Amino acid sequence: MTPQQYCQQKTAKSGSSFYYSFKFLTPQKRDAITALYAFCREVDDIADECTELHIAQTKLSWWRTEIENLYLGKPQHPVSKALLPNIATYQLDAQHFIEIIDGMEMDLNFNRYEDFEQLQLYCYRVASVVGLLSAQIFGFSNLKTLTYATDLGMAFQLTNIIRDVGEDARRNRIYLPLDELARFSVTEDDILHSRESDAVRQLLEHQIQRAEGYYDRAISELPDEDRKNQRVGLMMAAIYRTLLREIKQDGAQKVLNSRISLGAVRKFWLALQVWFKNL
Repeated sequence: MTPQQYCQQKTAKSGSSFYYSFKFLTPQKRDAITALYAFCREVDDIADECTELHIAQTKLSWWRTEIENLYLGKPQHPVSKALLPNIATYQLDAQHFIEIIDGMEMDLNFNRYEDFEQLQLYCYRVASVVGLLSAQIFGFSNLKTLTYATDLGMAFQLTNIIRDVGEDARRNRIYLPLDELARFSVTEDDILHSRESDAVRQLLEHQIQRAEGYYDRAISELPDEDRKNQRVGLMMAAIYRTLLREIKQDGAQKVLNSRISLGAVRKFWLALQVWFKNL
């Protein structure tokens, strides 16, 4: 199996909405973004699947060293080998890969977030930084596109958090800011024990409103001259924002007990619409 085949397998196996958007890229850019996403999956799986803290920390430390090796032209891992030819082509910053690892390490050290400021740092590291790297691969001419990519990454991660409230709670994780739980008279036990209520619905609708705000901001920040190059990001936005609105329509508190998702055909159709709109 070649490094690129490894990355393709890793990406396809994840079932991510992003996978449907990647298909619209040129082969070179598709290989680059697939390698980037495979890297994210590798380090995220460490945080999610390693039950021994010291083992997870050791693995993330290994990846820090591997990023150094990558930029020295001596990668060891299949994902790093797939990334290697894209580093110079798309001017990918080594520090961004380290920041993603820093974000995954936060998952080892925190299972609660006191306020949105603390959560915002986590979202920036695990999602906005990925957005910045993706924007480099897609191509841009106006630096304002990087602001768009940062805010779009925030919107994606906030959508993930809302979608996965129940799933995370079953792993004793609460990503909703604790001060906002208190503001809406929701307890940690309410989240951990999946208690649906008007208070929980209002709390989650507040989170949805915040995420919608990031989508609005991101779309307004994208310069017209870069819309065509960045349309894969816009496809992802269409898919994720539709999911967010489905959650609200179905009753936001239902995410405590079920995972709301969009079907493959619907995701592809949403992506296709955006593609033709931005030709």
